[in-house]
Amino acid sequence: MRIIAGHLRRQPLKAPRGHLTRPTSDRTRESLFNLVASRLALQGADVLDLFAGTGALGLEAISRGALAATFVERNGAVLKYTRRNAIDLGVAEACAFVRADAVAYLERYNGPPFDLILADPPYDLEGLARLPDLALPHLRPHGLFVLEHDTRHDFEDHPALDTSRAYGRTIVSVFRPVPPADAPTASTP
Repeated sequence: MRIIAGHLRRQPLKAPRGHLTRPTSDRTRESLFNLVASRLALQGADVLDLFAGTGALGLEAISRGALAATFVERNGAVLKYTRRNAIDLGVAEACAFVRADAVAYLERYNGPPFDLILADPPYDLEGLARLPDLALPHLRPHGLFVLEHDTRHDFEDHPALDTSRAYGRTIVSVFRPVPPADAPTASTP
């Protein structure tokens, strides 16, 4: 596993042996970031990486210009790999590491909003369907929530869904905050 693009391109990432993590494939990660790049400038972005695992998604964002990334991972042993990868890449000062359940973190988070929230949860996670509604309030108005899931979850009717793309058995769904109904609209001259 490695960083795909940006100033850290081709740098390796360490992962624990066994089934503690399910790293996003290089192909899917590249496609995911192509979807992000066509909708959001990563330069200077503040990123939240939920279910962080090795930190591959958040570290990829930093490599592509994000200013900072917060990594949320429940497993302390896995979070050590996230931290080690950030240190090895020389970007630890741009990172925050939180050992917590990602769903509980979203439910109680009351800090500044993010430009990009990335989530690669276990596909059988109880409550996965709630993730868009939990994440969207923590985005800036121009922000994106990107969720990896499988066909057991269908978000086609979600009002904030921008697009969904299938990559093998993985589906990447991109959500944007929905402006409030009473928000002023741009008038045309």
